[in-house]
Amino acid sequence: MKMHNADETCGTAQAAMVLGDWWNVLVLREVARGHVRFDALAAEIGLSRKVLSERLGRLVAHGVLNRSLYQRRPVRYEYLFTEAGTALLPLLAAMQDWGDRWVLGDGDPGAAVADGGAVHARVHALTGTRVPDGLTLPGPGGEDVPVVTSDASATVLFTFPGADPDEPADDPDGPDPERADRAPDGPDREGADPAPENRLFRDAWPAARARGVRIVGVSTQLPHEQRALVRAGALPHPLLSDAGHVLTTALRLPASRSAGRLRLTRLILVVDAARTVRHVLFPVDDIEGAVARSLRLAEACARPA
Repeated sequence: MKMHNADETCGTAQAAMVLGDWWNVLVLREVARGHVRFDALAAEIGLSRKVLSERLGRLVAHGVLNRSLYQRRPVRYEYLFTEAGTALLPLLAAMQDWGDRWVLGDGDPGAAVADGGAVHARVHALTGTRVPDGLTLPGPGGEDVPVVTSDASATVLFTFPGADPDEPADDPDGPDPERADRAPDGPDREGADPAPENRLFRDAWPAARARGVRIVGVSTQLPHEQRALVRAGALPHPLLSDAGHVLTTALRLPASRSAGRLRLTRLILVVDAARTVRHVLFPVDDIEGAVARSLRLAEACARPA
């Protein structure tokens, strides 16, 4: 719905009129996190029921949210993103990155991530929370793949900034620093480096699978870029694309901008069969050690009580 009391030709002004005040942004943040019912939204935001009802009505009227009936007696609705609402997820992710760096931090992208920092606390607070039901991301072929599946006893969910399948794995000097942040857009190459955690999880995959542990990697690279990594590294585990920032906003994952793209920070979550995050490994400084530890924790979750 176009607003006429702002610059009619300015998209920024029109978007600001739709989003309104900060409460609307917090409503969208919580819907992205899977809190789609009125009572859950009220509890998470701490907003009065009257004011929350007004904010939801405005977002529905502007085509950002859709109201969906889930109970008839008494009447209850869920508030779900429309296509226009889903298109706001990159904005929410960018706002979080900006807030992490410039409001919670001092401009240093690593400051808030450090032990005792705000981002460190937020990520570790994921322990005991649930991955939202029905959360899917595009797989290497573009198909929707569940982030957590019911047939796995435990899931090791790891995020990584991305990797270039054009970078040779056997380069004795390591990756070229001038190419380190470049998004992979070239053809597949034999011997390419699919990122160190992917190699380590690839090698551990047969034993993990035998114990009912599922391994899933996520980055903000596009599906065809993930497909190139899977092929280059002969990876048995799926790599999912969060280019739309669905998982980033659902779990409020840390990310930082590099080479024009918002890239996920390395972390590992161990999720049980009930979708509950049991363990958080963050920050990941020792990749080999973190991979080994996450697999041990996942195997412990997968064992019968």
